[in-house]
Amino acid sequence: MKIGIVCPYSFDFPGGVQFHIRDLAEQLIGLGHDVSVLVPADEDTPVPSYVESAGRTVAVRYNGSVARLNFGPITAGRVRRWLTAGNFDILHIHEPITPSLGMLALWIADGPIVATFHTANDRSRWLQVAFPLVRPAMEKILARIAVSEEARRTLIEHLGGDAVVIPNGVFVERFRSAEPTPAWQGTPERPTIAFLGRLDEPRKGLPILVDAIPGVLRRFPGARFLIAGRGDITWAQERLGADAEALEILGAVSDEEKASLLKSVDMYVAPHTGGESFGIVLVEAMSAGACVVSSSLNAFRQVLADGEAGLIFPIGDSDALAEVLVRACGDPELRARVVRVADRFVDRFDWSQVVDKILDVYALVAREAPGTVAVDRRSLRGPA
Repeated sequence: MKIGIVCPYSFDFPGGVQFHIRDLAEQLIGLGHDVSVLVPADEDTPVPSYVESAGRTVAVRYNGSVARLNFGPITAGRVRRWLTAGNFDILHIHEPITPSLGMLALWIADGPIVATFHTANDRSRWLQVAFPLVRPAMEKILARIAVSEEARRTLIEHLGGDAVVIPNGVFVERFRSAEPTPAWQGTPERPTIAFLGRLDEPRKGLPILVDAIPGVLRRFPGARFLIAGRGDITWAQERLGADAEALEILGAVSDEEKASLLKSVDMYVAPHTGGESFGIVLVEAMSAGACVVSSSLNAFRQVLADGEAGLIFPIGDSDALAEVLVRACGDPELRARVVRVADRFVDRFDWSQVVDKILDVYALVAREAPGTVAVDRRSLRGPA
């Protein structure tokens, strides 16, 4: 099967959606399918051989974060050429309502189209404004996938229709079998607690964790907080004062280093405050055997089986986070019990299961719309 996949966000600054698309493409290629992925990226950005760049992006505020998007007539021309050359059996568009490649591809393409919705948002002015404009194009989508119940809820409330829920995939065994790094491993007196994420993105919640650190150190003065990710951390060190000695700043980490970090630490903390539709790093931490401590975002509660596969605290409550961390630091059997449940739970997120579900959707769409993806003639005079 020839499959075209459209990524809305830049490969210059990869995040969860980009990693999901990369891993999906490689799973499909491994199964013998012919896959091409169209992404925004600068010309000198290194990309895999199956990726085609649609050009550089513009940074805009979107869904509580900074998204780097690609839009406009030049980009539309590249989309048309890619579609024409690809002669795809299936076109899989991710985030077709985001003003980037996905929206352009949906306007321009016609034929067997699948769309995946990643966004979870209680209120979105953009979706409210965009819906009347994109409603005719949305009718082209023959099958909709949401990565979580939260993403499905956002789709239903803002755009109507429904979607099948297929979660983001994780290479579970890669994290289970990762080698720990001794320098990152904890002891009963010096437990290690990790945070992974963009350090200067408010919704990732690092300030919530920072404000919880003094409360943890009062009970466990040897606790160590391993902070991994891009961004400035000097504000946290200034806020903590003498307690900043408990911070170990790792900076950006590779995939291998991330797996080793999660395998090494006693706990992984996800103090996010909003804008999350799934929580893939929670699944990675669960797979590696770290005890997950998470804010009570609906998407995270679903990943953690409503608190059975992880410990949960109220969103934005640093004191409550400190209490949970202190309890977990002092109760290794509690951590072990949570980790055992998580280990049984994570296999449903493994790529071996996720890719089969996506292929089932492709097969359904191919039966409903036999033929290949083509350029919609109406797009030649439309907004694209």
